[in-house]
Amino acid sequence: MLDFLKEEGIRENLLLEIRKFREFYKVDKDMAYRIPRPKFHYYGTSVWEDAIVALLCGENLLLTGPKATGKNVLSENLSAAFGRPSWDISFHVNTDSSSLIGTDTFRNGEVAMRQGPILNCARYGGFGILDEINMAKNDSVAVLHATLDFRRIIDVPGYDRNHLDGATRFIATMNYGYAGTRELNEALASRFMVIDMPGISDENLKKLLKREFPELRGRYLEQFTALFNDLQKKSGNAEISTKSVDLRGLLSAIRLMEKGLEANRALRMGIVNKSFDEFERTLVEDVIALRIPGKLERHDIFRV
Repeated sequence: MLDFLKEEGIRENLLLEIRKFREFYKVDKDMAYRIPRPKFHYYGTSVWEDAIVALLCGENLLLTGPKATGKNVLSENLSAAFGRPSWDISFHVNTDSSSLIGTDTFRNGEVAMRQGPILNCARYGGFGILDEINMAKNDSVAVLHATLDFRRIIDVPGYDRNHLDGATRFIATMNYGYAGTRELNEALASRFMVIDMPGISDENLKKLLKREFPELRGRYLEQFTALFNDLQKKSGNAEISTKSVDLRGLLSAIRLMEKGLEANRALRMGIVNKSFDEFERTLVEDVIALRIPGKLERHDIFRV
């Protein structure tokens, strides 16, 4: 990861600080398997530097923004760059305080605490990825208040007070306007440094496609980049929903093409069919048809 950050032009003094962090905070050997090995890299130098400085200063991060801006990719990349074990904590209607902190269990005939992901982060100096934090219920949010502010403690009723390891950080993500989400309350928001994630630029999308598909022909590198840009513009103008603005779907569709599936069929599976409205699917198909000819074969798209 540090070699990748150097290639991306991250300032050398920040890379040096990350190395010092990694040397100072050792990782428990039993937790080394939790250090991510990212499949995708996040591209965006200014966002990287903002996030690195905040984490080095002991702050927690809140990554906000619309779909396909790379919030989860950046979260995983940051854990890998700092060399920390990570816990993915998804908030939903059934997430409560016991699923975050832990609950009583029997061990060797005695009642003991079965630690949840928040306590594990505190104990092992992990990075906790709080996914879709604006779906958290009130009792879940209450657990986080003392954990995320200057106190850095977790007081478990019936057990002892737990102090967070010096390396522990929390990175929360949230999308606006999804079903089941709500406005983040002021007390919780104040405990984060906030990065409003920008949409992926054409230049960075090309870097991503080149890295994932080194044999992709230059012409179609341009066309797939332009296609995703077209979909973003259509969504921004409220002509289509965000369902088809799916970067994962585009990458998966290109992967199907690499295995030999015709381009239009792959894009239908990866992008078009993500919308369940017939009229919208027709609009998305029209956008694709302007960029990608009807029956492209693998040898047209890739250098074989």
